[in-house]
Amino acid sequence: VHFREPGGEESETIASGALAAARGGFTGVACMANTPVRIDCKAVIDLVRARAREACGTQIHAVAAITRNLEGKELTEMAELAEAGAIAVSDDGHWVESSEVMRRGMEYASMLGLPVLSHCEDRALRGNGVMHEGYWSTVLGLRGIPSACEEIAVARDLSLCDLTRAPLHICHVSTRGGVELVRRAKERGLPVTAETAPHYLVLTDETLRTYDGSFKMNPPLRGPADIAALRAAVKDGTIDAIATDHAPHASVYKDVELDLAPFGVIGLETSFGVAYQAMVLEERMKLEDLVVRMAVAPRRILKLAGGKLAL
Repeated sequence: VHFREPGGEESETIASGALAAARGGFTGVACMANTPVRIDCKAVIDLVRARAREACGTQIHAVAAITRNLEGKELTEMAELAEAGAIAVSDDGHWVESSEVMRRGMEYASMLGLPVLSHCEDRALRGNGVMHEGYWSTVLGLRGIPSACEEIAVARDLSLCDLTRAPLHICHVSTRGGVELVRRAKERGLPVTAETAPHYLVLTDETLRTYDGSFKMNPPLRGPADIAALRAAVKDGTIDAIATDHAPHASVYKDVELDLAPFGVIGLETSFGVAYQAMVLEERMKLEDLVVRMAVAPRRILKLAGGKLAL
């Protein structure tokens, strides 16, 4: 999840996010580091943990940054962050473009037992794109974000996983090509896991035909073939987990021209219902397997206790 505190409390606080999580059935969430005040030092983790203790009881786990200020240049003090309570590292929202920095970050995190969660996006290729590049971006006259934007980055990070043998988790896979890259990496025995989000299982880029900024997200909504590939990958286990990628913005930021609206979509209170409709009712996936994707596997990937249901 992307709670906005510290620094963006007008969009969401840790307390309001924890309540939304509880209403959606989540007993714990992992807060990514790309808050306006970055989670890249001990003081910010201490603040997040203090706010979590004041919230409704939902477990709030801090994911610290790989690089300082998410700039992709200098590694954070991961040992100090782990000691302060960080459960993983990620520059989510930003791809660590330097292969050398990412390699060293993966090696450092692996030494500490911290999972590395990668946001895979070639930002230079994305440019000023606002939606998936394809038929609908052409019809709507909007700048597109090609699938290759994700797939190039996934391929690079999987290559570094092969080099370092450090465990790697690919965040919010949205393309058919991304699924195939992950599948082939697993077949080769690489220590890689992956997730997608509920909205990528049900919504296509056609949704943007209304120019509604509520559907502007990163990665963008893709095409029907991508949905089919993602659903198949969730069923066969290529995609290990379903994560909300909950990323709220105050309406004053979203209710503007699509080009100006920020990326992000809410999802905590609707994620299970959407995933249940798509995977259990429509794809005939066992409910027990959906529980694994949404509760058990995420905790296993993040090395957290719990994640069991029993009679």
